[in-house]
Amino acid sequence: MKNIIFLIVLLLFWSCSSNEKQGEFAESIQVMVTNPAAFDRSEVLVFIPQEKLAPDFNPKAFVVLNGETEISSQFNHHDSDFKGIVVVLDQLKANEARELTVQYNKEGEVMRKYPKRTQAELSHKVGGEWKEREYIGGEFKNVDYLRVPPEHKDHSWFIRYEGPGWESDKVGYRFYLDQRNAVDVFGKTTSEPSLQKAGLDGFDSYHEMQEWGMDVLKVAKSLGVGSIGYFNGTNAVRVEVTDSVECKIVENGNLFSSVRTNYYGWNTGNAKTDVSSRLSIHAGTRLTLNKLDLSAEVDNICSGLINDAKGKLFTKAPTGQQFGYIATYGKQSLNDDNLGIAVLFSNSDFIEFTQDQFSHIVKLKPAGGKLAYYFLAAWEGEPGGIKTEEEFLTYLDQVTKELANPVQVEIK
Repeated sequence: MKNIIFLIVLLLFWSCSSNEKQGEFAESIQVMVTNPAAFDRSEVLVFIPQEKLAPDFNPKAFVVLNGETEISSQFNHHDSDFKGIVVVLDQLKANEARELTVQYNKEGEVMRKYPKRTQAELSHKVGGEWKEREYIGGEFKNVDYLRVPPEHKDHSWFIRYEGPGWESDKVGYRFYLDQRNAVDVFGKTTSEPSLQKAGLDGFDSYHEMQEWGMDVLKVAKSLGVGSIGYFNGTNAVRVEVTDSVECKIVENGNLFSSVRTNYYGWNTGNAKTDVSSRLSIHAGTRLTLNKLDLSAEVDNICSGLINDAKGKLFTKAPTGQQFGYIATYGKQSLNDDNLGIAVLFSNSDFIEFTQDQFSHIVKLKPAGGKLAYYFLAAWEGEPGGIKTEEEFLTYLDQVTKELANPVQVEIK
């Protein structure tokens, strides 16, 4: 009898909770998310484009329900590649189809606060002055946009940790917003947002272990991990000679963050082209997506990894069932522990693997002035981190299958 009474009370609670939710949000949209692959996946990005939502959808007053449970969600207002609703599902079983409900009001604003699992930021000094190529004095201030001053070069002390940063709860990245334009890695010992703690002393204390982690990759003259380059037949030419550069923090959300950089007049040595780079990351992943637009046709864009003697090289050509990758693994971190780094790419974009003095390289072919590829870093010091070569290769195998078999999203 007691069990029956408990069940009735529980059902009434669920009913009241559901009715309260329906009362707060009068309109609803049903979304079917399907895993087309015969394997389980975790930390699944689900993107619902704005144009697929109802015409009266209000991004200022909505929630997303997984069954009866409200889950974290985000509406991207500014990212043109991902403008719409973003959620990240903890898991999706093999061939599973799951229905989500988007509830909203046509008008008004209903605020929701969810755990912050991604971040993007850009911080430079204000209140000081330029003396030749060094910025003297001033204090760091976070900004959403910067047109890079012509005086700015490496070690100008102008930009905090020398460029924009972006992170998930797994790993952080930055690239040098100067003539180097190379991507570096911040290994994290915590899942909490950490970029805001880096480089506050105006120099590079993050090369030593901090309470949140540290810079774990040496870049030097290489492609670091996933940097943009052009292979001229002999070596990779980074985006070093340009007419001007501007950088913008596009999204800085709980589940998704992105950075856009426009390079005007990049001189590859063979041609000049404008390049727009959109870097994005979502909660629960190590992967950064880099989407490029070029104003002029070039015969290749290359990317790759630092050629470190401590890192063992692995390459895998792409197929229709899996993305390809170029990767290294070993005790190549600045903390002298295991670090895996990789660039991942589709079958249609792949040209060949090559190398130069500083980097392991993959050559890719833009189509119609567009190209997209991914890169990642997996440091053994992260919480629950990958600690062996075997684990890293197993992880890469899973990721390359997931990228070639994206989840399907349908509005019912």
